[in-house]
Amino acid sequence: MKKISMSSSRLGLRLAACLLNISEARRKHIVENIANAALGKNGQKHPEVSVLNIFSDQNYNRSVITIVASIDELGNSILAACLEAFQSIDMQIQEGIHPCLGAVDLIPIYPLTDVGVEECGAVARSLAENLVRHVPGCSVFLFGEADLPEKRTLVQRRKQLGWFTRRDFSALEPDLGTAPARRCGLTVGMVQDENFNV
Repeated sequence: MKKISMSSSRLGLRLAACLLNISEARRKHIVENIANAALGKNGQKHPEVSVLNIFSDQNYNRSVITIVASIDELGNSILAACLEAFQSIDMQIQEGIHPCLGAVDLIPIYPLTDVGVEECGAVARSLAENLVRHVPGCSVFLFGEADLPEKRTLVQRRKQLGWFTRRDFSALEPDLGTAPARRCGLTVGMVQDENFNV
């Protein structure tokens, strides 16, 4: 995969990052297709978007794709990657030792350069609305700055969702979307105010 490099100071970009957690690591081509989707569509790479890293754990069957983009492009970039992930990953057959929740498991967004957490929260909420609009059976649970007005923490949401124990999500009521579909699982979107504190 070709990576695009950016210099935020040279370009004057206001940057944010996403550490997109997906429930796939063993099929490298699927992980790369998801990362490529973040970079642009129809083979056209967006100059304000970069995939900095892909970390895959074979035992967990989980990958983290680090996407950095201008705050104006980040939501579209993440949406494209998520749509590819939901199309490619079926949670009914997914296996791994990590207690994952969904095909797109976690969408943490971090402010980087000249961007505040409130702006990242708006991107996260807009992204969540787009996900439930475009992916049948997608359920989104929010926390941090994306979870207004409560701003529940990740720890609070993990307890509420039975993050490490629950496998039957049908009784859960998401913040956005319908009850989680077995193929999609559920997605948690959030904003972190500390850079790359995962």
